[in-house]
Amino acid sequence: MKKVLNILFLVMLFSLLVACGQEDTDSENTGANEEENAVEETEVEAGYPVSLTDAVGNEITLEKEPERIVSLIPSNTEITFALGQGEKIVGVSDHDNYPEEVQEIEKIGGMELNVEVIIALEPDVILAHELGLSSAQEAFEQLKEAGIDVFVIEDAQDIASTYETIDTIGKVVGAEEEAEQVISEMKEGFAEIEELTSAIPEDERQSVFFENSPAPEIYTAGQNTFIQELLDMIHAENAASDYEGWLALDPEAIIELNPDVIITSYGAYIEDPEGEVLSREGFDSVEAVANERVYDIHADLITRSGPRLVDGARALAEVVYPELFDEE
Repeated sequence: MKKVLNILFLVMLFSLLVACGQEDTDSENTGANEEENAVEETEVEAGYPVSLTDAVGNEITLEKEPERIVSLIPSNTEITFALGQGEKIVGVSDHDNYPEEVQEIEKIGGMELNVEVIIALEPDVILAHELGLSSAQEAFEQLKEAGIDVFVIEDAQDIASTYETIDTIGKVVGAEEEAEQVISEMKEGFAEIEELTSAIPEDERQSVFFENSPAPEIYTAGQNTFIQELLDMIHAENAASDYEGWLALDPEAIIELNPDVIITSYGAYIEDPEGEVLSREGFDSVEAVANERVYDIHADLITRSGPRLVDGARALAEVVYPELFDEE
């Protein structure tokens, strides 16, 4: 009897050991499956690989989120930094000036690209631009032959297309949510400025003439430009609204328009833009000159497609309607 009991005890002990071993195996399998599922979910959330079509109809497929980016134009760079992806940029154009961090980034040329430098930087993607197509087509082909994806960004000509550009760059660099946030903040900023300036009565709205270059070739902005859109937003009148796009006007035509305010945007290139306008021969009768209402605003704020257009709109509003900001 004792012998039988011993055998039964050994059988029960063996069964318990087998069961424990099975539980450990099941636990390990479960953990491995959960880890594998987590990795798969992360890959799905990242949205890669992703196929995108650029401004000229070329489709590129990014297998993973880019870690090294070369930007060929300042607006692309500003947007990428605004999306929190600036640390990925390893090369920028000679014309890049914002934010300050770009001064420490490798320069890859201006109108003429240094293809060798770009290839040596080993970028995962190049953020090109429609404006550079004519002068850089050969360089683009060389970069593509080197196996580097070149994505051409649309030349945004208004605020709506600027939103689209930000959204597109967000998709390319892996920052779609950040792009949505930037666009939302821009819309809020514009709405605040528009609401503030809406208090100006229609009969007190100022006529503004914008100068993109000094005499003797004075270029201004008519309809279908950022300037027109920003002036509409701050409830001011564009003195050149009868014209289309960017054009040169002779001094006599400007005198005839007789604007209340003159805005220049070339202070970064000449020493005293306001003084240049105020001292022009024959401009004494122009309201803006007679009342010394000539102001310079940095061109990047009001003509460069990107998040800082909100700052540009506010800068315009502050000089055109300073009384609205006296108590701020």
